[in-house]
Amino acid sequence: MKLHRGPGLFLFLALCLGGVGYTLASRLGYLDRLQRRFFPAAQEAIRLSPGDFPAGVSAPVADVASVPLRPVLIGFTPRGSASALLLATGGSVTLDVPAAPLGAAQGVLKTAYALDARAVLFAREEELRQALAAGAENGGVDMACLSVDRLAAWTPSLRDAAPRTVMLLGRSRGQEALAAVGVENLAALRGKRLGVYPGSSANYFAMWVLSRMGLRTTDVKWVDLPSTLDAGRALREGRADAVVGLWGDVELAARDRGGAVLATTADAPHLIATVLVTRGDFAARYPDAVRRVLRGLLDAGQSVQKDPGPAARMLGDVAPYLGDPTEAIRSAPPATLADNRAFFGLSGEAPVTYDELFQSASALFQKLKRGAVAPPAEDTRDLGALKYVSEARGP
Repeated sequence: MKLHRGPGLFLFLALCLGGVGYTLASRLGYLDRLQRRFFPAAQEAIRLSPGDFPAGVSAPVADVASVPLRPVLIGFTPRGSASALLLATGGSVTLDVPAAPLGAAQGVLKTAYALDARAVLFAREEELRQALAAGAENGGVDMACLSVDRLAAWTPSLRDAAPRTVMLLGRSRGQEALAAVGVENLAALRGKRLGVYPGSSANYFAMWVLSRMGLRTTDVKWVDLPSTLDAGRALREGRADAVVGLWGDVELAARDRGGAVLATTADAPHLIATVLVTRGDFAARYPDAVRRVLRGLLDAGQSVQKDPGPAARMLGDVAPYLGDPTEAIRSAPPATLADNRAFFGLSGEAPVTYDELFQSASALFQKLKRGAVAPPAEDTRDLGALKYVSEARGP
């Protein structure tokens, strides 16, 4: 058989040789050199950020100060487990309060551990995320009380803050609730308008409810609310057939319109776990401050368990929309040291551990195509302070 050498064959051979030459030139770095010399403007602009380096690189070589010379700011959104934080810090403020009152707190942390700390109140979880990202030195906070599902969703965007989970604060055992008007049961949610604030743990609970009933995300008509605190209002005004929010708010709204609560986190008491998250640079610079915060919160939690009255009054003043503050504490009590040990796998057993909860939430958000890939759970926690406090307190 005679081989026909037409122009197509020569073109094919030229393309092959060109491809081989391009690959070799690229591997040897010749293309990069030519680009830098003749086309400098075409070079990719790489933005460097604090997250590219370890969080502790700017920590002092020696212990200049074991705690900050300013108040430690701990951000939170109201729930029952925040009662221990309020008792530990002596009350709450907002970021727009003048600096002077910050030193006036006389909570457990001040009286027992000589640490000036304040609980900073936020109405929306998204605002709390922004404050943690900014840091207290830039108008934000040093630590934040976040649900594990929120941390899983936000860890990629908080990369520069190098967030580290240091403690379990509490679990929701009925604090989040789904209430409806004109809906007989959960299966009847199909085709109904479901109102929820997308950036909240209530949204995570709503997903669990749908999965429990075998419903797809497209089986309901989502109504995005501006905040969790808008859930009751949305139900009253008829903007949604069902809403997910705080029990004290949505239960009253449903009752006013002849509706009912169809599900609460009492049905999934290990789904919504609130943890204390610290900025990596703060933990590296002031490790003793982190240990004192943990001690103070555990002490305050024990006090709440023995007598919830004082903390309930503080919680009622801060968040009347939670309903009866004593009931709010019962539905989301502060976590004990034993709870912490089990949750983080130090001792004992927990039905759901921190790593399991973080990874499952992260996987769910990836399945829903919401946000970037989160790091492994073990990279988001720092149990050094908890182990120190745990060993000091014994079994």
